Amino acid sequence: MTAETLHTPDSLRARSEMVAGGLPALLLSAERLAATVLMGDHGRKRSGPGDAFWQYRTAQPGDARRAIDWRASARGDGHFVRETEWQAAQSLMLWVDDAASMRFAGGDRPSKLRRAQTLALALAVLSIKGGERVGLAQLAEPPRSGRGQLIRIADALMEGGEVPDYGTPRPQVMPMGSRAVFLSDFLGDPAPLAEALTSAADRGVTGVLLQVLDPDEEAFPYDGRTVFESMSGAVRFETLKAGRLRDDYLTRLATRRAALQDLCRRTGWRFQLHHSDASAEAALLSLYTALERRR
Repeated sequence: MTAETLHTPDSLRARSEMVAGGLPALLLSAERLAATVLMGDHGRKRSGPGDAFWQYRTAQPGDARRAIDWRASARGDGHFVRETEWQAAQSLMLWVDDAASMRFAGGDRPSKLRRAQTLALALAVLSIKGGERVGLAQLAEPPRSGRGQLIRIADALMEGGEVPDYGTPRPQVMPMGSRAVFLSDFLGDPAPLAEALTSAADRGVTGVLLQVLDPDEEAFPYDGRTVFESMSGAVRFETLKAGRLRDDYLTRLATRRAALQDLCRRTGWRFQLHHSDASAEAALLSLYTALERRR
């Protein structure tokens, strides 16, 4: 008998239960959020390779004769094709900006980072329940399926450490034809983002940019003497007349958003905006629906 651990079924089960018992609150929150969108067992709701019946559609020029369901056609006035439901596994890549700027929170609202983490992980829950593989774009490991992958992603999202003021996407090579969601405030240098989306588009990767902002970043409710400081403390600016900065700030914010929307149009991605005080359920449903339309 050596000192090497024997991985018997009982020991593996015990280890799994111990890990599950210590799941981060983030994963539990994400699963509760996903449950509001996932209503029972669902399919992918589009035609494609599979065994499960999805729908009948009217036969079109180019359909093979053997594709026509003659029994169903006999009951109607035309020819009908029996479509099956798509069941092939796909890959979803997620990038969550963990830079210092994402830790901003006004009032008693959740930080932009926590909202982005929860939405991303809830989307992973939905995708894995749908039989897909999910990966975290900044990790070297390829996308995987199963609950173990959810735990790995949750752990990676919760890792701390020193971060810059603003984040830049640093994804590993994403699988050909996969889908992706990038969640950030996108207030940093736009060049790395443009490079990442252009590279993704070259590989047939489509997805969604979700800009997460705190309402204070949209309204700029500051006036009089105000001290502005970056979340890391690296930048500090004091003014006696903050109100005079509002118009210039809002113009620059609108310009940045227009640039993001244009980048999405050029690369075949979608752009969505989410405020940290808005419904997380609505944001998740919107993301999920956008990804389904990309199939």
